[in-house]
Amino acid sequence: MVTNPVQIPEQQIPEQQISDQRLLKGARARATIARRAADVASVEGLTGLSLGRLAADLGVSKSGVATLFGTKENLQLAAVQSAREVFIEAVILPALTAPRGMPRLRALIENWFVYIGAPVLPGGCFRSQCVSEFDSRPGPVRDALAADRADWFAVLEKEIRRAQEQGALSGLDPHALAFQLDAIMTAANSAARMGDSSGLPTARAIVTALVGAAG
Repeated sequence: MVTNPVQIPEQQIPEQQISDQRLLKGARARATIARRAADVASVEGLTGLSLGRLAADLGVSKSGVATLFGTKENLQLAAVQSAREVFIEAVILPALTAPRGMPRLRALIENWFVYIGAPVLPGGCFRSQCVSEFDSRPGPVRDALAADRADWFAVLEKEIRRAQEQGALSGLDPHALAFQLDAIMTAANSAARMGDSSGLPTARAIVTALVGAAG
């Protein structure tokens, strides 16, 4: 026999437990909306975001989205953070199992190609799309994008230096090499989004020649 579950009146649940549940629900809703914002921005840019658009996409109320984020700028910042987390999970974390130096650098580059080619976000590389959109617009969103870009360069440069300590990539400036890799991958992302099937293979060949020849 199936019995109905016991319904505990909310007033009998400890206030702290109710508060924690509401906070958890709010955090989950915020993460879901931020991820959807990252998806949209990867295709249409951060200026294309709106509270109403995301509410409609996710089937929630606009007022609910507004309660969680308040302003479009806050939504944009949340999209940047969500996209950053996606990139870290897809590109950086899997590479950490590789030995430091050249093996890890190669793993980072390979994961980067997969992130663009799959693509993990519908518009490909979020950074490529949104940095060019905000590079001349001072403010918190530009600052967040700049910090994310600088952090990624720091990861690449660290592994390049480690590779050099191991005898590879000698004579190259780590920042200049990271800059070149970023430029190549940005071009590859644009080519892939434009339907140029030669873009990713061409980029792979250039990166192999650049890193392999130096090694």
